[in-house]
Amino acid sequence: MGGTKTGSSYKDLSLMIIDLTRLPDDAELSEALDDDWWRGGEQDEQVLALDAPLQVAVRVRRAGNKYLLDGKVTGGILIRCDWCLEPYHHDLAARFNLYLQVRPSPEAGSADVELLDDDMEVEFISGEEVNLDGIIREQVFLSLPMKCVCQENCLGLCPVCGGNLNTGQCQCQRKTGHPAFLKLKNLKIQNPEVNNGST
Repeated sequence: MGGTKTGSSYKDLSLMIIDLTRLPDDAELSEALDDDWWRGGEQDEQVLALDAPLQVAVRVRRAGNKYLLDGKVTGGILIRCDWCLEPYHHDLAARFNLYLQVRPSPEAGSADVELLDDDMEVEFISGEEVNLDGIIREQVFLSLPMKCVCQENCLGLCPVCGGNLNTGQCQCQRKTGHPAFLKLKNLKIQNPEVNNGST
């Protein structure tokens, strides 16, 4: 990360690897991540890019041979609307609390992890280094709303041609009514008197 209370410098800023052995018992770190930091994954990934720098502030406190990590991420991201599939800006403001513990060796067997706070999440680390890159990416995804919609009155896509209805109405004729009852329109109801042979 960029700055610490100890004045330590980290060579690998792109991966944001923190060497815990070089930190004091209580250290604060901060970094500004530019838009080229975000690496997109699958084509249908919800987060497309950063459209404003991410400001990351992290406090790392030592608790014996374990660590408490309190962090905050703010900035702007470009995400995909679930209804019309168009990208739009989303303000990001996420706080996270992690309880870091060295992953137990296979020889030691599985040990119970005791949480210090109900809000703490456990993050296992290998050795004395923490890769904040993956932690921050995870927090970005966790901060997304349950439903990502570009605007409250988003009209979505036409179910026939797939056109964006926010930009204008298409000429497709869409069926109206509840889908469960649409087939009832095609049923032909016969007159029971005709079936009985009566005139």
